[in-house]
Parts: sequence; structure tokens; C-alpha cells
Amino acid sequence: MAADMRLAAARKRAPGSLVSQDESKHLVAPGDVITTDTGFMRGHGTYTEDEKLMASVAGEVERVNKLICVRPLKTRFNGEVGDVVVGRITEVQQKRWKVETNSRLDSVLLLSSVNLPGGELRRRSSEDELAMRDYLQEGDLISAEVQSVFADGALSLHTRSLKYGKLGQGVLVQVSPSLVKRRKTHFHNLLCGASIILGNNGYVWIYPTPAQQDEEAGGFFTSTEPVPLCDREVISRLQNCILALSAHKVLLYDTSVLYCYESSLAHQIKDTLKPEVMEEIVMETRQRLVEQEG
Repeated sequence: MAADMRLAAARKRAPGSLVSQDESKHLVAPGDVITTDTGFMRGHGTYTEDEKLMASVAGEVERVNKLICVRPLKTRFNGEVGDVVVGRITEVQQKRWKVETNSRLDSVLLLSSVNLPGGELRRRSSEDELAMRDYLQEGDLISAEVQSVFADGALSLHTRSLKYGKLGQGVLVQVSPSLVKRRKTHFHNLLCGASIILGNNGYVWIYPTPAQQDEEAGGFFTSTEPVPLCDREVISRLQNCILALSAHKVLLYDTSVLYCYESSLAHQIKDTLKPEVMEEIVMETRQRLVEQEG
């Protein structure tokens, strides 16, 4: 029986015109001396030793006037007010849910910060508190927005909009939060027939585009109808495209994902995970993005 044998090889360097200008960035490792000038102020990711400003994390040096800080290349999600996140319920507590959002601490979703089924606007009662697991329980995936940030860095979420709430059938892809480009909207209905939520926290949710939104459900109703094979194939191809873009450190937003999807149509879905095919479709995506910007 024939088997597909694959051997690891060194990755070829991409042409300089399509590579981001990393060479011009000041990259440091922990313990590296950033500057010996005592006129600079110490920011995040730095410390002083023997009148030298040193890096405490691996990352890119950023300077704002006299303030120097190091932005880590890989870090947990640091949320800001207004960020769209995708998270998983980890615990049901008194009048609140704990949500895992890829940040340093579990986020909090208060019972008063969700829509009640039917869209009722009233104070939450003890009956609502007893029925919390009927709304959301451990393991459920949700989309939400950051409402505020506590003093210890934990995030307070809310789902007071019909576009947020419990997520149904789909695929969750985890990427680095730094690869998700900040846009005005992170909910996209792509032309290929699927929808995507690009969470600022690095969690990407791909799901079949719903025919209609049930406004009476308050964001808690999820369809359990079987997903057609054609939709599952589109979702699988989108998942592989996002993994390819993430592996090659390309920013994720609606245009880059759609261009990558179109570039991958020349290959079978299973082949898009092969390193040489990933490199090919990402190179084509980068070219199209450069042409669009130019």
C-alpha cells in the first residue's frame, strides 16, 4: 500500500518585497541592553541595572518621546473596553459566569449584563439566578464585548446585543491575539457561504451563515439542525486558511481570509495543510493584499 512520506526541510526565505520590514524593528531578548542613556523613562517590559535600561521580555522596542517599553512578541490577551471576544464558560457562580477568554485571569459575565429570553427589560430576580444554567452552562461558547476592566486586569463582559450570545454549531480556531487586526466590526458574512467571528482575544469562530436571526431568543437559542456537507467543506477550508495565515504571521481580517480562501480553491481541502501548499497560498494572498494597498 502506497504511503505519503514527508521529510522536514528548511523553509525558503520569501522575497524581500513581500516580507514585512522586521529588519528595521529593534528586537530584544530578556537581559539585552536597550540603552545606556539615563534620560529615558522605564516602561513595561524593562528594568534598570547599573544605570542601563534592560529588557525583561522578548519583543519589539517601542519608544514614545522619552518613554521606552518592550511589546512582547507572544503574550496573553490584554483586553480593552469595546473588544469583541469569543470565550468558553468555565464556572457558574452567584449572579455571574466565569469565562475563559485567553487572558491572564478568567473574565466575568454578570447576570445583569445579558439579555433575558424574549428581550425582557426588568431587574433580575432570584428565579433568574436559579435558572442561570438554563441560559448558559459550563462548556458553552459565547461571543461578547468587553464592558469594563477591573483593577486586577480581569475583564467584565456583556452580551446586551442580538449579535452576541451563545454560539451554536461551528469550529473554534485559536491563534495569537496579536494577529487579529482591530476593525470596526469583527462579525463577517463571507461570500464563500460561511460566517466568521474574529475575536480580539485570538479565538476565531467559523459557522454556517444563519438564514435568519431569532430575536425572541435573547441570544440563547442555538440551532441543532444538521449542517449540509457543502457548508462543512467551506468551514473546513476556512479553518485551514486561518491556520496557514497564522503560521506565516499574516494579520487576520475579512479581506485577508477571503483572499486566502480563494487562493486555496486550486487545492483539495486536505492538501491545504501541507507546508509547501500553505506557503504557496499565503504568498499569493500577500501579493493580492500588496496590490490592493498599492
